[in-house]
Amino acid sequence: MNIFSFAKTELKNLFSTPATRAYPLEPRNYPERTRGHVVIDINTCVLCGMCSRKCPADAIKVDRAAGTWSIERFGCVQCGNCVVSCPKKCLSMGQAYTEPDAQKRTDTFTKPADQMKPPVAPAAKPAAAAAAKPQKPAESAAPAAEEKKNA
Repeated sequence: MNIFSFAKTELKNLFSTPATRAYPLEPRNYPERTRGHVVIDINTCVLCGMCSRKCPADAIKVDRAAGTWSIERFGCVQCGNCVVSCPKKCLSMGQAYTEPDAQKRTDTFTKPADQMKPPVAPAAKPAAAAAAKPQKPAESAAPAAEEKKNA
């Protein structure tokens, strides 16, 4: 009796569509809200570094002087904190996951040189400005001190 039940299952599977998909030929369609990998629009990024400070895995590095933004793809945990904290909204989550690789890799994006702003010198502090002002001559303070001693 078991042979007939197996034959029934075999014939059913022979004439039905496959239960799996042909992976290399047919890529997977992910749901809309899938958090796959971080995507950056380097042209709108201001390299503020907020994303690197919010990253719990410390996978994002921002170098303002060199104008680069780097991410360790296999160090990223796809939490989305960097995307939420970005003030310019230049980060987004792609729907596909990072493809497997034999070695860890770091993707580095460089801001175009024509979009780089020159570094701005910090403003002078009010205390430093007051110290730079010329003080009254010491001669006028000396006679006042002598009068207090005589009194």
